[in-house]
Amino acid sequence: MSVEIGQRLAAEREAITLLDTIPGVSQRTAEVLVAEIGTDLSRFPSAGHLASWAGMCPGNAQSGGKRLSGKTRKGNAWLRRTLVEVAHVAAKTKDTYLAAQYRRIAARRGKKRALIAVGHSVLVMIYHILTKRTPYQELGGTYFDERERDHVQQRLIHRLERLGYAVTIAPAPQPTS
Repeated sequence: MSVEIGQRLAAEREAITLLDTIPGVSQRTAEVLVAEIGTDLSRFPSAGHLASWAGMCPGNAQSGGKRLSGKTRKGNAWLRRTLVEVAHVAAKTKDTYLAAQYRRIAARRGKKRALIAVGHSVLVMIYHILTKRTPYQELGGTYFDERERDHVQQRLIHRLERLGYAVTIAPAPQPTS
């Protein structure tokens, strides 16, 4: 076995190990992703270029300032199927960023569009993980609530007031260790 082949195999093993850290991605799925995308992503200037090549970007058809079709383009069919499969699994995980993103989008846009959006997010994560050679960092299931904490608080107060409750806000006491 030549040195070049050995280096390529080592890079693929490292990429599979890194991709296995993403929720919803098993070792077998990581192998499929590496087989379809490869380990050298230098041919893609950005994560957006990779997502466009894979056919995981929403359409952007406009005419006269009016937004027309949002249909995604055709791309790598095997990669697309794998990413949607990963999105299905990630949507069912507990207390993860991807599950929270799925629930958030599915409530507004529908389940199928949410799966494509989560698959797109996973592909962007894959790009950054493979280019930076760092494992996935989980943001948590409450990421969106914490990011817009005041907005969530006001929305819930108004909702309770519409149900006929008088609401006063007081911070919860901190537990003593």
